[in-house]
Amino acid sequence: MQLENGRKLLLRPIEPRDADALRRSFGHLTAEEIRFRFLYPLTELTTEHAAALSAVDRQHGFALVLVEALPPDLALIGGVARAVIDARGSAEFAIIVGKEISGFGLGRHILTRLIEWCRKKGLASIYGDVMIENERMLRLARSLGFGLRFENASMVRIELVLRPARRS
Repeated sequence: MQLENGRKLLLRPIEPRDADALRRSFGHLTAEEIRFRFLYPLTELTTEHAAALSAVDRQHGFALVLVEALPPDLALIGGVARAVIDARGSAEFAIIVGKEISGFGLGRHILTRLIEWCRKKGLASIYGDVMIENERMLRLARSLGFGLRFENASMVRIELVLRPARRS
């Protein structure tokens, strides 16, 4: 895909070979972006953590990367979205789009792809925890039909019901 500013990105499933690019790209994120994604301050993405993030059990999870259209050893990852199926038959998701490529509708695009994957899997819902000051994510969630439930003074659970609950 080509952004309005001319920058070219690929949207594809994450692969184990992306671990190094994840580590390189982490340094380009702001402290706020990191805190909004991981829900706590993180100063470094270790080799082990990057390897875990880039290895997805495709039966129970789905993850996409927005990566520059460059050779793998040069490309930076500008965004990541992932969904993991829980024991209840729903999926928890997390998403990050770096400041360098934000404002082009990419968050909406990759979250919509996660929702489509969850629907195809027949999941009950897709949900995530969002810090209350992450206004952009809360606006995006509302615009896509997610309900919001305040968990505490700093956290909101957003959830999109994909199929009605089964009655006993």
